[in-house]
Amino acid sequence: MQKYAKILESVRTASPLIHQITNYVTVNDCANITLCIGASPVMSHAPEDVIDMTKIASALVLNIGTLDSKQIEGMLVAGSVAADRNIPIILDPVGAGATPYRTKTAQQLIEELPITVIKGNAGEIGTLAGTTATVRGVDSGGVAGDRKTIVRDLAARLGCVVIMSGEEDLISNGSRVAGVRNGVPLMGRLSGTGCMASAVTGAFAAVAPDTMDGCIAAMVSLGIAGEAAAKVAAGPGSFKPAFLDAVAALTPEQVAGHAKVTEY
Repeated sequence: MQKYAKILESVRTASPLIHQITNYVTVNDCANITLCIGASPVMSHAPEDVIDMTKIASALVLNIGTLDSKQIEGMLVAGSVAADRNIPIILDPVGAGATPYRTKTAQQLIEELPITVIKGNAGEIGTLAGTTATVRGVDSGGVAGDRKTIVRDLAARLGCVVIMSGEEDLISNGSRVAGVRNGVPLMGRLSGTGCMASAVTGAFAAVAPDTMDGCIAAMVSLGIAGEAAAKVAAGPGSFKPAFLDAVAALTPEQVAGHAKVTEY
């Protein structure tokens, strides 16, 4: 598991600037988790601003959690700049499958931009894969079919890395499929942990020699931090600050020693 530990080291050394166009519910959480993992966040969505911001960023994270037409315009403009600069674009299709507007927007971004990583829950990924899936608001309601096959086939079709989060996070680049079993149930009892995972994925994708390995390292790192935080938390309220502290204190040695990764 040393390669995942080295990617964390690279994030801390490079401190990449991660431009995030995200939702107003979790924007502060995403900024803080980016800082805690060792990267630098910038949160800007105005079309008039994103061109210059994306020109200096190392990765772009697009999160459709609280959509409006101006934000979508900003995403497309920023994505075009990111494509020209060949920096990673991470898409979090929050709530895709819950409403036609969200689903259509996620599909539009995928069609018009060279997405590097798609990270979503089972319902969101199942919706984009064209599989029977249910989404309750922004929460996953489940997906029909074999999850490993779904992530592999979607990644192969789109030419990107796909992360399906869950009790076991599944990651595929279209040929490899890996499962990550780090993490605790408390992580699912807070709003924003999925959004935070996308932010951290952006930081790891910015420095990783292999994008899939970067995605695995991101999910492992957050999962291990969650396990550490749960040991001192009394519930969701105390878990959140403990989680941020654990991410900031996370060491490469912890990643190498506690990663629970299975290659299928």
